Amino acid sequence: MRGLCERMERFQAVYEDEVSSVFNFGNMSVNLLDISESHELMKPGIVATRESGFRFLLTIWVDDVDEACEELKKRGVALLNGPIDRPWGVRTASFVDPAGHAWEIAKQICC
Repeated sequence: MRGLCERMERFQAVYEDEVSSVFNFGNMSVNLLDISESHELMKPGIVATRESGFRFLLTIWVDDVDEACEELKKRGVALLNGPIDRPWGVRTASFVDPAGHAWEIAKQICC
C-alpha cells in the first residue's frame, strides 16, 4: 500500500508500510489494512473477503473531480464509475485500491 496517497496533499499518512496506511482525522484514525493482516487484529471477529463485496466507501473531497480522475488514470487506476454529477448535487467518481478498499472522489457542485 506504500504510496497509495503520495500526492494527496490534504491527507498525509501518519504511518505507512507495505500492508497498512494510517490517517488521523481529529480524534479518529483510519487504518487501511491489507486483508492478509486483518485477521490478527480482528480476532475473534471474522474478516470478510474481498470477493464478498465492498464493506465501506471512503470519500475524499477534492477541488476538481475530473483532474483527480486524470491523475488516478495516469497512475494506472481504473475507475468503477464517474465522473458523474449526482442528483444530490455532488460530482463523484469511484475506484478500488489494490487492497480492495472502495474510494470516492467528490466535489459539491450545487447548494
